[in-house]
Amino acid sequence: MKNNIGFVSMDAAALCWLTEKLKAAPADVLCAEELLDAISDLENGKIRSLMLESCDNIPAQNLSEIVCGELRILPTARKVLRGEKEIMLTPKEFDILLFLAKNRGEVFTKEQIYQAVWDAEYLMDDSNIMAFIRKLRKKIEPHPDAPEYILTIWGIGYKFNDKF
Repeated sequence: MKNNIGFVSMDAAALCWLTEKLKAAPADVLCAEELLDAISDLENGKIRSLMLESCDNIPAQNLSEIVCGELRILPTARKVLRGEKEIMLTPKEFDILLFLAKNRGEVFTKEQIYQAVWDAEYLMDDSNIMAFIRKLRKKIEPHPDAPEYILTIWGIGYKFNDKF
């Protein structure tokens, strides 16, 4: 019996992202070809919804620590360290940082960040995300005006630098 079923509204960008992830998945982990066919049917309007179930046999990503340059993110302890000094973050700042760092190198719109971190529906309030990113940069970046970790992708959104 399912205890927690989530629904995700799939726009064209999300379908493209999911397709890329499935194409990159190892064949022994997923039935990627069947899933790609189902996604194609979804895109073409042959089906209106698709339910995906996560499997226990998929190896979990080791998230005991994420290291990026001098920055260390400890997800289970909800701590962030630069060198040996702990950086105090609010719960939402931590959630945004963790989301971006876990998806290093991927560009996310403000709406995608909002939907990943908040439970509420997105209200087209870009200034809210921008304010959180600004506060986060002041805390984690050595030079907030020339960020190394959280990069702005003009006209799109933000990404966590994958050059570490």
